Amino acid sequence: MNEKQEIKIKSLQKAIEVLNCFVKKPVLGVTEISEMLDLYKSNVHNILNTYKYMGFVEQDEETGKYRLSVGIFDLSRALGDTFAITKIAQPYMQELANITNDNVYLAVPHDGQVLYLEATYPANATHLMRSLFGKRADMYCTGIGKAMLANMSEEFIDKYLEQDFPQYTEQTITDKKKLREELQITKKRGYAIDNMEHEFGVKCVALPIFDARGKVTAAMSVSGASIEFTDNRIVEVAELLKQYIQKIERRI
Repeated sequence: MNEKQEIKIKSLQKAIEVLNCFVKKPVLGVTEISEMLDLYKSNVHNILNTYKYMGFVEQDEETGKYRLSVGIFDLSRALGDTFAITKIAQPYMQELANITNDNVYLAVPHDGQVLYLEATYPANATHLMRSLFGKRADMYCTGIGKAMLANMSEEFIDKYLEQDFPQYTEQTITDKKKLREELQITKKRGYAIDNMEHEFGVKCVALPIFDARGKVTAAMSVSGASIEFTDNRIVEVAELLKQYIQKIERRI
């Protein structure tokens, strides 16, 4: 690799790092990004202006700060289309949402987290429907995350449990021994339960989705108000999820 090629790669790396700053904070100024990445303000300014010209960021006329623009959304939509499982699962998810009258989510594992690809809502939904596409969440405190994590290799789980676990609610399992036990129960039971561990007042039931090689490729969950998710209903929802996931697995 010659020197010219190395310079090009480093420049691209800096540009991508600038873009990634908006994952941590949605609105940023040149000085903030400069301090975050230890880059010269002139470099950051040039990169942002290029992104602005390409439609990837937009600048507030009053504050002079930047935020992501529609160009990034177009890229994210294109990324979503590359996941064949999304197109396969979506009609089944919608049918399941209508039957259960609850929200249904699809996610894949990504860098030790949950990456949401799709969400469907009951046809007669009156509650606020928020898009989760591209959103991330922790595995240990979400049903969809635990469903995947419980079926990962022991090596992966051991490494995952080396980290510290922030507490989101009083129900969040942060003790590593208890979390390992929870994962063992989840795998044996066949489905995961989020007992208000990530968000108070919300429960969900989730099952993993396996590919043809028997590897965890995604997970699907049904989520709703905790008061409606009694023990009996959790079992019923888990059985419904299992039936629909089997349909998806036959096509992937």
